[in-house]
Amino acid sequence: MSQATPAGFRVVAVEDYAAARPALRAVREAVFVREQNVPLELELDAERDPQCQHVLAFDADGEPIGTGRLTPDRRIGRMAVLAAWRGRGVGEALLQALVARARALGWREVSLHSQASAIGFYARQGFLPFGPRFEEAGGIEHLAMYRLLGAANPVDGRDAAAAALTGLLAQARRALWIYSRELDPGLLDRADALAALRRFAVDGGQVRVLLHDPAAPQRALAPLIGLSQRLPTAFEFRAVEETVDQNDPAAYCINDREGWYYRPLGHRFDGETRLDDGPRARQLRARFEPVWERARPCTEFRALGI
Repeated sequence: MSQATPAGFRVVAVEDYAAARPALRAVREAVFVREQNVPLELELDAERDPQCQHVLAFDADGEPIGTGRLTPDRRIGRMAVLAAWRGRGVGEALLQALVARARALGWREVSLHSQASAIGFYARQGFLPFGPRFEEAGGIEHLAMYRLLGAANPVDGRDAAAAALTGLLAQARRALWIYSRELDPGLLDRADALAALRRFAVDGGQVRVLLHDPAAPQRALAPLIGLSQRLPTAFEFRAVEETVDQNDPAAYCINDREGWYYRPLGHRFDGETRLDDGPRARQLRARFEPVWERARPCTEFRALGI
């Protein structure tokens, strides 16, 4: 498998480990050993490495610039991109190639140990955290993350909820639909969520928000209201008033790329999420739209002076 990209690099699945070993070593030693000070003997992993499936990214001149691997225990690891190529889509392309390979193998789940600084990167690709943070590879803080393939991912607690929202916002292109009780304190007021929503809006995205209780976020000076006032053409809020709508206990968010995050009890973070489930996303849209049509506009949000 070779996947070319318009960004001046290509991703290749390694067929011959022995032949690819110098390229793998070149990238991993540059990133892990020289940059992050991981001991060489820890990085080499000479026993397991030949048993893994690897991908490599090459620049236009054929020089290796990134790599990653799938281990026999269904874990993604050794994700590394040379410093000069970070922020240009190499890591995303490598991760997507590894997930595609896991799907092709019939795996139902993949996991990984993310460095603390990379949690957001993996969350944007649908991975959710579980368990406490721990140290690995010479004292670097890590967090375990996982993604179910071809199934909804359970969301358990605030950290997983934040990751689910991160993935949903990152994958959205032009539209988001949010059904919330009172703008979800602890989730929609997080700095990373607000930054992602701002980028989405500035890039031309449209956000529709249905609320059960608009007075509560108004009293709390919810930062999303302030953001909407600065970008009024991108955000629209409505309040549900019909009894049948007020009795709906759920909360959910949908994007226009087949992604969704659903919570059966809107006052809790627990629920399910998936980034590639068109039928369920369309079902939730069909649930959202009639409620939106009969809800009232939250004109009081536009009048706030915050």
